[in-house]
Amino acid sequence: MEFSCGIDERPRPGLLLVYGLQWLAVSVPVILIAGRVAAGLEPAGAAIPYLQRLFLLAAVLLVVQVYMGHRLPIVLGPATVLLVGILASQDAGSAAINASLLIGGLLLSAIALTGFVGHLKRLFTPRVIVVVLMLIAFTLAPVILGLVTEGGDGATATAAFLFAVGFALVLFAAYGLLEGFWRSTVAVWGLVFGTVVYIALFGGVAALPADTALFALPGDLAAPLAIPDPGVLAAFLICYLALATNDLGSIQSVGSLLAAEGMDERVNRGVGVTGLGNVIAGLMGVIGPVNFSLSPGVIAATGCASRFALVPAAVGLGLIAFSPRAIGCMECIPGPVIGVVLAYVMATQIAAGLVFGQESGALETFDGGLIVGIPLLLGTLVAFLPAEAVAGLPAVLRPVLANGFVVGIVTVLGLEHLVYRRRSGGAG
Repeated sequence: MEFSCGIDERPRPGLLLVYGLQWLAVSVPVILIAGRVAAGLEPAGAAIPYLQRLFLLAAVLLVVQVYMGHRLPIVLGPATVLLVGILASQDAGSAAINASLLIGGLLLSAIALTGFVGHLKRLFTPRVIVVVLMLIAFTLAPVILGLVTEGGDGATATAAFLFAVGFALVLFAAYGLLEGFWRSTVAVWGLVFGTVVYIALFGGVAALPADTALFALPGDLAAPLAIPDPGVLAAFLICYLALATNDLGSIQSVGSLLAAEGMDERVNRGVGVTGLGNVIAGLMGVIGPVNFSLSPGVIAATGCASRFALVPAAVGLGLIAFSPRAIGCMECIPGPVIGVVLAYVMATQIAAGLVFGQESGALETFDGGLIVGIPLLLGTLVAFLPAEAVAGLPAVLRPVLANGFVVGIVTVLGLEHLVYRRRSGGAG
């Protein structure tokens, strides 16, 4: 694939702002989706301060990754696998959960500092990378489905879904018909105009309280800590194994897509910074971050591979963090609009995975197709597991067995390096 800007190239100021808005348009929904769920666990009135802290952490960590970490164009946000651990550990209390996040972050940083992550990197062959690129889109399908059927006072679930289908068709048609500036900002305009149309069709959203401040510092930056019991800590350590797989896969997949040099150093630094971010998350009492593998979809959509395009996005996240009113307004973006924009980005990511699979020769044989197809199907099935089936799993294994992304990655690694090792060989 060819790109208008390389990893270390700086676009012109105008284009830099445009690309930054594109990354911001992707980052905000990513943060809001997990943040909304986690903020709902907070005491009454604490949801907006929680989201402020979450946006602030994402802004700071994004800048650190761009300049000192992996130095790649990768968006980051709350790790959904940690959200699973948080939801399953509510009985332990927030202080024990925060301490578990801190400990997990320390261990993740230690793995990166010792260079052990380099051994893990060898597992990510072209076929595994194709699965990483595509699996996140498939395993996000339940989240997207929940968003596009999220009705309200003025819309039933059916009406919201029909709106989402029509809006998605318009969004994909716009991407196919537009060029240049307008094509690269389809996601941004989708959020804006989609919200306007949704409100026009189904009525306004709930008004913010009159005393919501325009600018204010995030409150309660220091969260309580307590020694977690062994069961809770074990559950979170399993979550961090999944997070490490996700983080490594995200960095490696983007690096391979862009043919980046010095990947050993990039991976070690990137995972190390992610670990540090999780330590800070534990201290602040928010979900720990992870590098998201949806980034190739954004790169493919914009045609820009410059890491510096994420700096304006980080500035935007920082400004949002200091504005309770802005966060309150973004919470009011209709779920179907967010869901369709995410579906748009996921579709471009699937396309990027298919292109990479073709260029690398990963899908030239029937066995190669099975190595990719089986994990995608299995991961998708796990992502749609009913709540009662998830509840029946052992609590300590739930963060792994109920996570479609983790199950899919473990499956593709087993197929690639054990089951089909001698038969598939190489990339094809």
